[in-house]
Amino acid sequence: MRTPDKFKGCLVGGASGDALGYAVEFMSENAISATYGPTGITRYANGKGLISDDTQMTMFTAAGLLLGAERVQSGGFAGYPYYIALSYGDWYGTQTSEYPLKHPTVPLAKMPEMFSRRAPGNTCLSALSHFQDCREYGTIERRINHSKGCGGVMRSSPVGLFFAGSAVPVWESDIIGAQSAAITHGHGFGWLPAALLAHIVRRLAEEESETVPHAVEDAAKTLAGLFPDIRHTGPMIARLKKAADLAENRQLDDLAAIHKIGDGWTGDEALCIAVFCALRHEDDMEAALVAAVNHGGDSDSTGAICGNILGAKFGYDAIPEHFKTNLELCDTLCSLAVQMCEAEVPADSHAVDTDGSGEVDTLPCATCRFRTIVTLPDGTALDSGRGTTCAAYPELKPLDIISDCAVCPKYVRE
Repeated sequence: MRTPDKFKGCLVGGASGDALGYAVEFMSENAISATYGPTGITRYANGKGLISDDTQMTMFTAAGLLLGAERVQSGGFAGYPYYIALSYGDWYGTQTSEYPLKHPTVPLAKMPEMFSRRAPGNTCLSALSHFQDCREYGTIERRINHSKGCGGVMRSSPVGLFFAGSAVPVWESDIIGAQSAAITHGHGFGWLPAALLAHIVRRLAEEESETVPHAVEDAAKTLAGLFPDIRHTGPMIARLKKAADLAENRQLDDLAAIHKIGDGWTGDEALCIAVFCALRHEDDMEAALVAAVNHGGDSDSTGAICGNILGAKFGYDAIPEHFKTNLELCDTLCSLAVQMCEAEVPADSHAVDTDGSGEVDTLPCATCRFRTIVTLPDGTALDSGRGTTCAAYPELKPLDIISDCAVCPKYVRE
């Protein structure tokens, strides 16, 4: 079920964790304690919740998804990753140019408030500079770099949110989440966590009774099936399980457990710290956010991801009022959330990489696991999505599958 409360909860919850952590992002734990006391930071610094590049890019992810949905209706759809990349190009413009941009692609880039430079990540800036110059962006198959920084996962929650309650299969929105991160981050630990976060957020947003532990477990199982040949898939799942196990270990306090996960500067660590805090404090969003930011690592990113997760579960009304009060761009975040919630999401997501030149006309094969064509016994051709079997027709044998892909080096017909 798509409800504005959960959509707003995810975006505003993420911004709340981001704003809380942004004030201490580059501080040591000793400095945090010396400045804010033994419990660390628990309220916005100076009473103002200033967002970082994490929330800015999250908003541009949402804007790219909305742009893609519009293009589906008007024709010439080129796949959501392409429109997300276009939107990120606008964000890059807000960070490197003066207001106003000459030719903005998404309405968000027309807002003067978006031109605040909030410690943008060098990897994102470098990758998007290349995109602006060459119109080439990174994909899972064609890496633009080998970065495993958390700049890919910290902005990916809108993907899961956008497709919640839609006819698009959850694994397909997971792929879009991964592809959205691969635009700027080529290492497996840079984009695999984005697929996991998209999955977790979607499950929590569309199922009222869904729990964080089950959503995390389901995300891990799906990831294992989606990317079995990626060498970082196994380690990523193992690290996620470690975070879940640490959440159950009450002999360790929050900070000691976080130290066993890492600092959060890489995508795998940032997601796992956030998941740990969301699991440890599943019924107390404030405690979860406080735990997620009071460490000596990438506090705004871990806080943002944790807020995305619990915001998607509990909704906007459950976010403590002091986190919503004086939160920068809160109204804009709510407006974006409502637009996403009310958007018409086509059943076919075209979760494939394209060059943006027009309609998608290449369907990558079963070998590269993005799209296949299943031929039914009556001769009907059916898009199965991925893999060597069709979820809708599990009785079909691999011989019924036609793999005809100009991208995959095997280029086989089974």
